[in-house]
Amino acid sequence: MPMLALTFDDGPDPEWTPRLLDVLCAAGARATFFPIASRAAAAPELIDQILFDGHEIGLHCDEHARHSERSIGWGRRDTARALDLLRSVGVRPRLWRTPWGDTAAWSDQVARENQLRITGWTVDTRDWRGDRAEHMFRATRDALCDGAIVLAHDGIGPGARRADARQTIEYTARVAEHAATAGLSLRTAT
Repeated sequence: MPMLALTFDDGPDPEWTPRLLDVLCAAGARATFFPIASRAAAAPELIDQILFDGHEIGLHCDEHARHSERSIGWGRRDTARALDLLRSVGVRPRLWRTPWGDTAAWSDQVARENQLRITGWTVDTRDWRGDRAEHMFRATRDALCDGAIVLAHDGIGPGARRADARQTIEYTARVAEHAATAGLSLRTAT
């Protein structure tokens, strides 16, 4: 069956992630979450719920920083800290989404050292700007097709110009309706 991958960065958020999980559950959808590791470690019950619901959790970061502005030493330390924090809540990620999708010459090497696969996206909601769900849906609808990977955020990360994830949750519900009509299965990114 054709599939579309929903992915969410910068969570988990104590208010917005549970609401997002409800929308995903109602749609019978599976998604991939790329949490900030310290937020994940501080919310083990949310991580448990994400996993219980059949979603996947990948590595994002400990410090949300651009790889291109950092050294390989920083990259190895940040990755090790983030993986340790994720392991403390029962997560052993296979995928790695770097902050902002930014990579450096060393990013692939650190990924290999940790048996991770770096993944990006093909559809950017730009939800961090605080756009209305309908605007995001209209802007991305034509790209919501078999094999697409959608980037959205269940947390409020560095640089976000929005106060909450309400529009992301509404956007996700619209994507779920679109997927059902288009015969697309909403699956994880792996």
